[in-house]
Amino acid sequence: MRIKAKSSRPKLGLPMVVFSCLFFFIAGFFASAIFFQDAPTVKPRLRLLEVVNEEGHKSIPHGESGEDAIGSIPFQVLSWKPRALYFPNFATAEECQIIVKMAKASLKPSSLALRKGETIESTKGTRTSSGTFISASEDKTGTLGYIEEKIARATMIPRAHGEDMTMLQAFNILRYEVDQKYDSHYDAFNPSEYGPQSSQRIASFLLYLSNVEEGGETVFPLENGVSIGRGFSFKQCTGLKVKPRQGDGLLFYSLFPNGTIDLSSLHGSCPVTKGEKWVATKWIRDQREGEN
Repeated sequence: MRIKAKSSRPKLGLPMVVFSCLFFFIAGFFASAIFFQDAPTVKPRLRLLEVVNEEGHKSIPHGESGEDAIGSIPFQVLSWKPRALYFPNFATAEECQIIVKMAKASLKPSSLALRKGETIESTKGTRTSSGTFISASEDKTGTLGYIEEKIARATMIPRAHGEDMTMLQAFNILRYEVDQKYDSHYDAFNPSEYGPQSSQRIASFLLYLSNVEEGGETVFPLENGVSIGRGFSFKQCTGLKVKPRQGDGLLFYSLFPNGTIDLSSLHGSCPVTKGEKWVATKWIRDQREGEN
């Protein structure tokens, strides 16, 4: 009969096992801290957008009529037919308010240039806004002069080409109240309809002086070559619409480079249905003041 020998190895109880595990865990933690404390820390790289510093550009020698500064005026091409450009934040809210304040005291019902055979009575209701003409020389704050210079840079047409309406380079400041509008029309004057012209409006710049709650858009009904078909009405407000926003500018050309009228430049002011619309218009001609 085989007798089992008693084992001399002591049995480990549960407390001893727990204590052993805890001991080795703590020892390992401190050992890793000692051995790896000098190891470099790897951080994730952040992707950065490259920013181009426009101030780094240096101006080059310029002509006698040139300028030292390099400037940029942001714009959006709204259309090529007609050529129409949109200039966001062209003027500040303060500049717009100054112009409105100047105009309020001298507003009168807006008038029309009559075509052959038209009368004041037959064109009644075509243009129902009120307005006034103010030149930069009349503005003691210098606001209109600054805006005029900026328009000249945006168009590359000198200030002297601004239209003279009995006063040098005047702006036409207009106010449209609820239900007031201007039916679609051309800013250029067709000699066959208006008679011989000593000079011609080649472009128009509209500076929106206020926001409009509803309505009051500038509309181009023949944008992108739409033709006048049966049932077309110059009173309708369909086509490319530009909503007035205070401080923004709209430039469009009435003539092609060859001097003929761009028929797609037909435009109007939609009726204001809520609020009030203020706009400053600068007409630009093909000749300098005093040359005709």
